[in-house]
Amino acid sequence: MTWCGKRQVLCWIILLLSLVASTSIHGQSRFVTTHGKDLISTDGKPLLLKGINLGNWLLPEGYMFKFKSANSPRLIQTVINELVGEDEGRRFWKTYHQNYITREDIRFIKQSGFNSVRVPFSYRLFVSEAEPEKLEGAGYELLDRVVDWCKKEGLFVILDMHAAPGGQTGDNIDDGWGYPFLFESPESQELTVNLWRKIAARYRNEPTVIGYDLLNEPIAHYFDAANLNPKLEPLYRKIVAGIREVDRNHLIFLGGAQWDTNFKIFGPPFDAKLVYTFHKYWMEVNQGAIQEYLDFRDKYNVPVWMGESGENTDEWISSFRTLLEQNKIGWCFWPYKRMDATSCVASINKPVDWDVIVGFAEGPRTTFEEVRKHRPPKEKVQQALSDYLERIKFANCRVNQGYLKALALK
Repeated sequence: MTWCGKRQVLCWIILLLSLVASTSIHGQSRFVTTHGKDLISTDGKPLLLKGINLGNWLLPEGYMFKFKSANSPRLIQTVINELVGEDEGRRFWKTYHQNYITREDIRFIKQSGFNSVRVPFSYRLFVSEAEPEKLEGAGYELLDRVVDWCKKEGLFVILDMHAAPGGQTGDNIDDGWGYPFLFESPESQELTVNLWRKIAARYRNEPTVIGYDLLNEPIAHYFDAANLNPKLEPLYRKIVAGIREVDRNHLIFLGGAQWDTNFKIFGPPFDAKLVYTFHKYWMEVNQGAIQEYLDFRDKYNVPVWMGESGENTDEWISSFRTLLEQNKIGWCFWPYKRMDATSCVASINKPVDWDVIVGFAEGPRTTFEEVRKHRPPKEKVQQALSDYLERIKFANCRVNQGYLKALALK
């Protein structure tokens, strides 16, 4: 038998085992599923998701560090390396991943009344830097850890590829090179499919994970939409086909083009468990702001989900959350935690001397001479970074009660 034939047989065996595992002894699904416009929970009742994004954990963003120009994970890492060197930099990020989201954070999220979390991640945590890339890295253990915590606390999890190979957005949030090269690179597309297939195989029998958000905010509005938009749904089809080789249990979340706002790129649903997700920020809150997504939901009889919004006043958050719930749309606000802010659940108190770090990050660093000239004293740098790693722990954060009240969770 050829390798292709063996792989096909193996896939069928995996699918059979997956289907058996998806049904309880009473015939009821162990997994969140869809029925028309609704998500259906494991108890057979409609499920309205009320979630929070664990942003900045597995994909750092500059503004959460008070940086402006060093705004992507790669650029932030460069700042840290220039300050303390690669070895200390690796230790910094290892501790960062351990401290930023912990069991205590997940327990608090559950106790606050949320029923779900979205976990944004960068593909770079899941592949090696070797050529060709191997599907290995620290990300798998980090996801296992948070999924296990959520399982014990009774929270659903949506896994979100926030940064895909090649870059799906063309901006800092995909940690790419300033253009959505994913849609023009067969190699990056293949790696994306393979990575999602591996993640899906890992969680195919885990009901705590309810689905996979394939590509965060693809194709920013300032690129050639006429050329790039038609490539989005075909890529989604490729990724879904790869996932379905190993997992038919979980939901698939598809975001529209232009920052998850444009649903015109979609045709009829091509899988029985699709959920369509949109993001909305900084608009006037009224029915018109979401009507196109309601129309899409009615046209195709499918669920829609608001996967990101926030970074606004408590009054705005309350108003938009109310509008979504009135229209039976589940939501996931952004973000859970960030530094020195009220537009989040937990605020990190700014460390002593953090302005020294910010000043270096935003200062002239084009040449090695500039880096040498403007690098702050080593003692201040080490103290500021060490202080930061302590202050990101939940016990050292302050909770924004106004933000929680705006979400009306309890």
